[in-house]
Amino acid sequence: MFEGRIARFDAPGQPFRIQEVSLAGRGILPGEILIRVTRANVCGSDLHAWHGNFDTRGLGGKLPTVLGHEMVGRVAALGEGTGRDTDGKPLESGTRVVFPYFFGCHVCRYCVSGRSAGCARLRMAMLTSAAEPPHYVGAFGDYFVLPPGALLYTVPDTLSDEVVSGANCALSQVMHSLDRAHLAYGETVVVQGAGGLGLYATALAKARGARTVIVLDAVAERLDLAREMGADATVDITAETDARSRIRKIQALTDGGADVVVELVGSPSVVDEGIRMLGRFGRYLSVGNIGAKRTYEADPSRLTMTNKSVIGVSLYEPAALGRSLAFLEAVHDRLPKRFTESTVFPLDAIDEAFRAADHRDVVRAAIVP
Repeated sequence: MFEGRIARFDAPGQPFRIQEVSLAGRGILPGEILIRVTRANVCGSDLHAWHGNFDTRGLGGKLPTVLGHEMVGRVAALGEGTGRDTDGKPLESGTRVVFPYFFGCHVCRYCVSGRSAGCARLRMAMLTSAAEPPHYVGAFGDYFVLPPGALLYTVPDTLSDEVVSGANCALSQVMHSLDRAHLAYGETVVVQGAGGLGLYATALAKARGARTVIVLDAVAERLDLAREMGADATVDITAETDARSRIRKIQALTDGGADVVVELVGSPSVVDEGIRMLGRFGRYLSVGNIGAKRTYEADPSRLTMTNKSVIGVSLYEPAALGRSLAFLEAVHDRLPKRFTESTVFPLDAIDEAFRAADHRDVVRAAIVP
């Protein structure tokens, strides 16, 4: 029953292992929904786990597991008690859906206060052992088992898998991040890093009324894409190699410093520079740095004397995914084609996909089982 493959992740530094698994003898439990994965992107956090910089065991994760979480799929089977999505739309076999990849308990003090992203008993794709049923615990496989109580949204027919596959991670993450920064109309935004998250952040910031959006990166193609996504200016850090020069440039472009700086690089080395790019009362969003035991030096008086704030943003409130779908419906036909298109790899070429993503040989690597 529901035989399929998973790309088993045994440990950092080791090749993935393609394994045949099955739900025979277990089936689909009440409240569960089995998703047939149709596309899964290789996200930055997948790369961090692959390198060993993001130790999933620190979150209660077990190895071996299945990485991958940025996905879209179709309903393959509905457990007892299921049948409608979060908006009340009916579900049936073949319905195309997206969903958050993390699952709150709904009863802890964080969940009941509307902060389910901080759930004290949070469950997440990539953390459960793949050595035991249900096996399908991450996106890099033929199926994914959605647990009872999970939220999910029906994908509009106007959105292709390519366009929507990043909605449940990158796009919703930056949607929620800009919420946390209380980005106001007419403010200025600096985006550190023009990967998938950075490009989404650029488009969203402009859509939400940012007066000026500036993007920094080291890859010329990504900076070109950032301008197509709405960036008013870009900074190539391979050409502008001095941090103080970059800070002065940002200050000149933003009339004394940005209102919001979004860190989407995943390296602590950019944090102090980003804080210094802020103007008075600026808000620094730390989103990409998820690796443990990686530090940076900074002068705290730069925060105190100028009323700056540092806001850590992990995950997102699930309602951000519904708003992300609405955003994509509004703009999908205006997004650059080379941004929405992925370089596709079959599941059995997942090691090649990770190497290509890690070396930045592709804008986005996607696994299509």
